[in-house]
Amino acid sequence: QVQLVESGGGLVQAGGSLRLSCAASGRTFSTYIMGWFRQTPGKEREFVGTINWSGSTTSYADSAKGRFTISRDNAKNTVYLQMNSLKPEDTAVYYCAARRAVTDLYKYWGQGTQVTVSS
Repeated sequence: QVQLVESGGGLVQAGGSLRLSCAASGRTFSTYIMGWFRQTPGKEREFVGTINWSGSTTSYADSAKGRFTISRDNAKNTVYLQMNSLKPEDTAVYYCAARRAVTDLYKYWGQGTQVTVSS
């Protein structure tokens, strides 16, 4: 069982930056693949990016490439989403999620943190 808690959301102007954190409980965090997703009202949840267990491999949605960076600190049981050059269309609730393997669905989800980008 993994419990995830996101933090770091807020209001930022277009062009600004935010760093989201996702703190995980448990001693097996380093064995999980972590992902970031986002959702706006009336839309399906959207994949943002993912990072493997060691942090050596990341993958991003086209909308995030070149602006967002995912990293993790397994010693702190935390995964991060650094967001730069933010745009109003990045406004959403951002969620982190965990899964054991690429063939698995994301099983554990955080409660989400709101990011609002003003124009």
